[in-house]
Amino acid sequence: MLAAGFVFGLSNAERVSAQVPAAAPAAAPMQAAAKSSQRAYDAQAASSDPATPGLVQPIPFNHAIHATDFKIGCLYCHSDTDKARMAGVPSVEVCMGCHAQFGGDLGGVQALTKLWTDKQPVAWDQIYRLPEYVKFRHNRHVAFGVTCQRCHGPVETMDKVQLTKDTIWWPWLLPSTKPQMGWCIDCHRLNQVSQDCLTCHY
Repeated sequence: MLAAGFVFGLSNAERVSAQVPAAAPAAAPMQAAAKSSQRAYDAQAASSDPATPGLVQPIPFNHAIHATDFKIGCLYCHSDTDKARMAGVPSVEVCMGCHAQFGGDLGGVQALTKLWTDKQPVAWDQIYRLPEYVKFRHNRHVAFGVTCQRCHGPVETMDKVQLTKDTIWWPWLLPSTKPQMGWCIDCHRLNQVSQDCLTCHY
């Protein structure tokens, strides 16, 4: 999950252009009568708060309210993660598929609507980035049954996505933290999958 924009192997320009809707019609007018819940306001405040762990993003997106409260699955927004090498981030069009209908009184949704009207992508700040010589494939991990939480932590509980700490200790008392190479190799070893250099490196 996750970042400018949780997309691996693409330049910033490519990531941004991949998020721009091909032909964005004008946003449908929001129904003024529907007021967002206090939970929605609290979620937005938590995502905007610099004191909340994680980066403050251009849009205060809160995974906890979307994934836990509204039960939106990872693949609804991060589509094709089970088929493609990279996870990617949802386009503004995907977000507006829901938020053209509600949330118009929230500042974050108003900012999102302006991006939609202006045909601009969200300039997310990247959280997860692996070195260019690492060829990590999301689809292979999903097909094997690796959950998003194994690498990204309990995203469904996060107000802001953040790197989660996890340290393993090798028998010779050397630590390796996520997402360092040793942490990944330990997972491969425990699951009896290839540890060959060419499996993960170009």
